[in-house]
This record gives sequence, structure tokens and C-alpha cells, in this order.
Amino acid sequence: MIEKIFIYYTSDLHSYFEKWPKLAGYIEEKRREHRNRGEASFVFDNGDHVDRFHPVAEGLKGKGNVELLNASEYDVVNFGNNEGITLAEQELYHLYDEADFPVACANAFPMSKEDPDWLKPYVIRETASGVKLGIIGLTAPFRVFYQLLGWKVEAPERMMDRYMEEVKAQSDIVVLLSHLGYHTDRQMAADYPGLDVIIGGHTHHLLPEGEKHNGVLLTAAGKHGTHLGEIFIDWDHSKRKLVNKEAYTVASDTLEESAEVRERLENLKEKAHRRLYSTVAELKTPLTADWFHETPLMRELTKELRSWTEADIAMLNAGVILEGLDKGAVTYADLHRICPHPMNPCKVHLSGKEIVEVVRSAYTKQVTEFPLKGLGFRGEVIGKMIFEGIEIETATSPGGGEHVRKVWFDGQPIERDRWYSLATADTFSFGKFFPEISHSATKTYYLPEMLRDLLLKVVQSGEYS
Repeated sequence: MIEKIFIYYTSDLHSYFEKWPKLAGYIEEKRREHRNRGEASFVFDNGDHVDRFHPVAEGLKGKGNVELLNASEYDVVNFGNNEGITLAEQELYHLYDEADFPVACANAFPMSKEDPDWLKPYVIRETASGVKLGIIGLTAPFRVFYQLLGWKVEAPERMMDRYMEEVKAQSDIVVLLSHLGYHTDRQMAADYPGLDVIIGGHTHHLLPEGEKHNGVLLTAAGKHGTHLGEIFIDWDHSKRKLVNKEAYTVASDTLEESAEVRERLENLKEKAHRRLYSTVAELKTPLTADWFHETPLMRELTKELRSWTEADIAMLNAGVILEGLDKGAVTYADLHRICPHPMNPCKVHLSGKEIVEVVRSAYTKQVTEFPLKGLGFRGEVIGKMIFEGIEIETATSPGGGEHVRKVWFDGQPIERDRWYSLATADTFSFGKFFPEISHSATKTYYLPEMLRDLLLKVVQSGEYS
């Protein structure tokens, strides 16, 4: 007898809820069909379902996402870096308290308290006929960030060495929920041939029909809910072995929206609305935004960043403020709307020579006009770099471009061999734009504070309120 087992999964939704009524509607419809036919089906999420750029995720601190997963009867969930390092320690610890599913993540756990009840290194699920699926979860090991938030994250390979044989002994089929990225998935397939399926994520790659590597089926459904993943497995009961496995993706734009799921979302929006729309400041004058020019709002935000991190110099990109603020009442929802990025303050130490190179790069069109996607940034373009703590003399070239001539600190030219502390957004500490910053050996990250927490201080200051 050949038994067909059906797996559906989502990954890297990043709170793009506009796709959710189609994704969840399809999943729920398929689950009903399989139940009616007596077939086994399972539904997994592979992390980064939560992204605080969306008001629902921000207002409910991810618990609205969990409500949606509950309603669609997910079986097992992994958490990604957007759950793991954008929520405060207690917010992550209690994120899944009301979940109807376990969270499989073998390489992350609290440093100073017991694991929450919802957290498991792996989960065993069983079909009605007795076929057992072992599901291991692993998340991206951003050690420094997790440690600052009171969590420890281990090397994925170490946890696989610890649990792989244990899970294999209890399972007929082994599935890895991997929020590690495509290249790591390939390495996992090479190192652990006992795996049957890897559900991939984190690097937002899309494998429309899966990919076989060392006999392991690699799958991935892209990002932002554009696709949903399907895995079909054939289990031969007479031979007691898996005889076929296939993977596909379904484009969400081809699916019909579920009115019931849409209603769930609207209810969550109302709940989040009540939390976000409290007045936090009263502005005496409107504050404008401009991605390519310095504004008072950006100047004060950069100044606040320098003061808050106690840095010599601060640098922020004007593209981080998406819109201006009107005169009058300002709510937290307004601050979230104009600065939705899950970006944290960061401080590095650079030589004077490196500071000058950063400033020169910041004044190039390649940087200011770059349409940055990811790395925490949720805007359109990087925009003009605003500096605080240094004076910069520029000149205009015959072609109209602006270039840096001189840089001063405390009224004196920057000293090439002197060390200076520079505060900026964490995005630039691991991006490709400023190698001097990303390669710095001394980085200090400030978590769980985000840039909009500093923006709140600015709008509440006596100068504007």
C-alpha cells in the first residue's frame, strides 16, 4: 500500500498580511479536502512570520501572527530572526504562550530561565496509519543579537549532531525546518543524508519544483507570501520506506481570497489600532521629510542617536524617515508609519582615515539613490546621509556631483590615526555599503531599542512639543 502524505508550508511572510487571506484560505481548504478523503496532511511555518514593520505585528507584538497561525491549524512552527531578535526578551519568551502548536527550534533558548513550554528541539507527528514524521527546527545564529536579548543561539551543526540520530530513531521521515539560508541548506543535505526534506528560508530563495542534493529534497517558497510551498510524499507500507517525494510552489496571486480569513485580519487590525493610537506628543509645528536633503527632523534624530549612544559622531540615512508629521497630536502609530524599520542603534570604532572614507562613500549617488531592500530597512532608497559631530566641506564637480573635500571634528581636521566612535543604524554594520563599518572589530548593538524609540524622544523634546 502506498500512502500519500501532504505537507503545506509558509516561510518569510514578514507580516505581508495582504497575501494571508489567499494563503490561509488555500491551506484551510486543502486540509478539509484531505480530511474528507482520509489523507494525512500537515502545515508548517518556517519563521519570519512576524515583522514589526506592519502595524498589526507592532501593535500586538507578534501575538496577532500567532492567532492567525492558530486559526489555520498549523502543526509546527519555527521562528526566524525577525521573531528572535526584534522582540524584547520577555516578548519572545511569551510570544507563543497561546499557540495551539509547538515551536521546533533546536538551537535557540533562554540564557537565565527554563525553556518556555512551547519551545522544543524537535517534534514528532504521526499519520493515522502510524507513519511518523520527525520535524527539527533551526534558526539563523545571530549570536551577538540574541545574547543582548537574554537568549543563546548555538551553531546549527552542533544541534544537528546532537539530535539527528535521536530523531531518526523515532521517525520514518525526517524534515528540517531550516531558517538558515540556501547555501547552508545544501551543506546540511551533504552532511546529514539521513534527512529526507529540508524546508528552507531566511535568504528568501524560491525553488518552484524543489531541488535534490545528496538525495535530500530542498524546498523553498520565497518571501512576503508571494508563494506557498507544497510537498507530496509517497510512503510504501509494505517496504516501510519513502519511495517518492516532490516539491512545488503555488503563486498566491492565483488563489482565491478567503472572506473568513479577511475578517480575522480586520479584527486584529482593530485590536492593534486601539494599542497604537495613543497620543505620545503634541507638535507645535509640522515636521517634514526629505530623502535627499537634510531636514530638522533628521538632524535632531541623528543628534539624539549620537547622544544616546555617547558616540563621537553619528550618521543616519534620510530615507529612514518615510513621511513627515503634521502639527498637533502625534500617536505611536504615526511614528511607526514614518519609521517602520526593525533597525537598532549600533556603535563602531573607526580610525580617522576610515571615517573620511565612510563620509566620501556616503556622498556618492551609488549610496544615496540605492533602492535598499532587507537588512532591516523597509523604505524605498537609502537617501542622503546626515552626520552629527563632524563638519564636512564639499565641492560640486562640473557634472553636478557633490564630493567631499575636508572633514573636521571639534574644529580640527580628522586625525588619520586617531580612533573615533561612530553611531549609526545596525543595517550598515553588516551591509556592503561601508566596508569600514561592516569590518569593524568593535561593534556595540543596542537592543531591543529601535530607531523609532529615539524618534519618540525627539518629538517629545521641548523643541517640538
